[in-house]
Amino acid sequence: MPTTRSLVASLAVALSVLAPPLGAAAPPDWPVPGGVARINLETDNRPENVRYEGEDVLVRATPRGWEALVGIDLGADPGEHQIEVDGQPQAFTVKSYAYEEQHIEIEDQEMVTPPEDTLERIWAEQEEIRAAFRSRTHTATPRLDFHKPVSDSRVSAEFGVQRFINGEPRNPHNGLDLAASEGTPIEAAEAGKVVETGDYYFNGKTVFIDHGSGVVTMYCHLSAIDVAVGDTVDRGQQIGAVGATGRVTGPHLHWTVILNGHAVDPNLFL
Repeated sequence: MPTTRSLVASLAVALSVLAPPLGAAAPPDWPVPGGVARINLETDNRPENVRYEGEDVLVRATPRGWEALVGIDLGADPGEHQIEVDGQPQAFTVKSYAYEEQHIEIEDQEMVTPPEDTLERIWAEQEEIRAAFRSRTHTATPRLDFHKPVSDSRVSAEFGVQRFINGEPRNPHNGLDLAASEGTPIEAAEAGKVVETGDYYFNGKTVFIDHGSGVVTMYCHLSAIDVAVGDTVDRGQQIGAVGATGRVTGPHLHWTVILNGHAVDPNLFL
């Protein structure tokens, strides 16, 4: 007959398969779409160049040797993937993971199906956002246990959920929604450089911070922006305030964490 200890251990293993591991000085190894793969580079010397899908990836020293932290796109196919270590391929496996669905209703139909005369604006904004995601202008090495940007908040939408807006399927949710009263301060998750700000059709008032090593954070739907492009900010410094600009159902911060160009689960960094 199994003991209580063995049952608890079995339950812990089962839960670890079903949900992402949370809370660590560096993101835990969770190689699924929208997760982070921690890959032992099997070398005594720091590689000069480690890349995944054409992007440089974060490399750090650990007690077991040099390690790559690879952000995996939400749309990645499960199976074998490869990084390049000084031009040589090294394989790793992306596991499947089923995110939940979220159904929301938005009254403003133009925020669900934008009119034709706004499409050019939206396409231009998407290019600007993608460029900010790939910023490499800050040379510091960031801490990877982030400061929560809105301390007094509740999670209103988890990362990765499959969105249905007014019954229509949309892209998976690429951030963590933190609901709070309008005007609540928003603080930088880590020190870095402000590389872009804007007032976008879907994202509303938005700030992008480059933390170095391919790590970027995005803060959306702000009521006010308190920083400017080129500013250097400290960890925990106020950068704006919670709002309801852009496509929203209420005041909240949509917070996205980017690693080597891909949105990954912010929970892994808290």
